[in-house]
Parts: sequence; structure tokens; C-alpha cells
Amino acid sequence: MIDQEKNIRFQGKIALVTGAGSGIGEYTAKRIASEGATVILVGRTKEKLDRVAADINETTTVGSAVSYAADVTSEKEVASLAQFVRDQYGDLHVLINNAGGSKPSAILDMSEQEWDWVQGVNLKSVFIISKLLANVMIEGAKTGDTDRAIVNVASLSGHKAGAKIPHYSSAKAGVINFSKALANELAPQGIRVNSVSPGFVETPMTERGLQNSQFEEAIKRNTALRRVGNPEEIANVIAFVGSHEATYMTGSDILVDGGWLIN
Repeated sequence: MIDQEKNIRFQGKIALVTGAGSGIGEYTAKRIASEGATVILVGRTKEKLDRVAADINETTTVGSAVSYAADVTSEKEVASLAQFVRDQYGDLHVLINNAGGSKPSAILDMSEQEWDWVQGVNLKSVFIISKLLANVMIEGAKTGDTDRAIVNVASLSGHKAGAKIPHYSSAKAGVINFSKALANELAPQGIRVNSVSPGFVETPMTERGLQNSQFEEAIKRNTALRRVGNPEEIANVIAFVGSHEATYMTGSDILVDGGWLIN
């Protein structure tokens, strides 16, 4: 249980989390709301977002949440989202690009449509959201608090290619390097940009694989800590990177993989 009286790193901050309807996005939104943030939950499915927002608003005493349904691969819809943020809040302090997904396929069997979908939801979305929402952050920084951060959720797969996910691995490697380029570009504006690379975490996206006991044991065997991660553990790291406690960190990627790469 989070002590909301002691952890208020986001008091008075406006934050936006994509892919907030479940998994890492949901737990990240709950984490930063519990520390005082007003969180805009973004995703494709309004019902999921409304459930998370209701949960936050019923249980959090220092923060709040509102849901906004949008396709983050559509520049038109993201432009409308950016205008919503301007009109309703006039500012944005923390942007967390978490939306993603994958459809396993071998390269020689992969269709162009499969490639484009995975690249779109994992990499193109980060570009579009960052471009349009960074302008909102810059506008706010000119009039007040300059402590602003973008955190892009990449993946262990961006460091080590996985079987039958070449589109996902390449997209997440792109997120890591895009984050570095954006960090360099936005540093003069006082906006920090970092990425966080989770290892194998128990989420709706990995649920089907974990139902296979042999697969689960293989994951544990190849992880130094010998277990699967949970979304709260990733949310904790994202919250740190997005907070004032990490004000001298930009252009970095943080692996949270249970020791997969060292095992």
C-alpha cells in the first residue's frame, strides 16, 4: 500500500499516460495519481479507461484521473487530444508513452500489414504523441515550472531480439534511440526524455504465454531473479524517472528486466 501522505512527488502536476487501460499503463497511472497528479488516461477503449479512472478517483485522496479515448497512431486524433489538454488544463508536466502491442510472426511469414501495425502502435505512436504534446509542455514551461519529463516505455526486446517478434524488437529499439534523439532536441527547453525497458512482466499482453507452464519456466530460468516481473515494479521506476528526483537524467534507458541480460 502506497503512503499517500509521504509520497507526493507529483502534487499539482498534470500527467498523461497512453495505454492506460491495463497492465503497466494502468499501474503507472495509479502510482502517479496516488502521489498527487491529475492524470489523463489515453487509450482506444473508453470502457477500460473509465474503469481505471473510476478506481483512481474512488481510492486516491491526493490525485485524480480523467479518460480520453484516442488512436495514438493517428495524428489527427492526437492533435485533438493535445487541444483537449490545452483547453482543460493549459499545461502538461509529465508524458508517459506506454501504448504498445505485438502479434508474433516469423519474418518470412510476416505480411506488410502486420509489420506496419506493430511499428505503428509501438514506434509511430511515440513520435506523434511526443511531437504534439511536447509543444504543450514547451508552452507551459515558458510561463512557470520547468520540471517536465517524457518517459517512453521501450522493452528488453529493444536490446535483445526475441523469436518471432522482429517487428516488435525493431520498434522498441527505435523507441530507445528516438528517446535519445528527442532528449537532445528538448534539453534546451528544459524537458527531460528517458526510456524504460521492462523485461518479461505479467500483463494482459503476456497472459496467454504464461498459461503455458513450460514457457513460464523458461522465462524464470533465463531471468537472474528467477521470476516474472509485475507491472507495479515497472510503474515504480517510471514514476521515479518522471519525477523531480531524476532531474539530472535525460537520454538514458533503464533496463528493468530481473537480470535477464546478465543471466
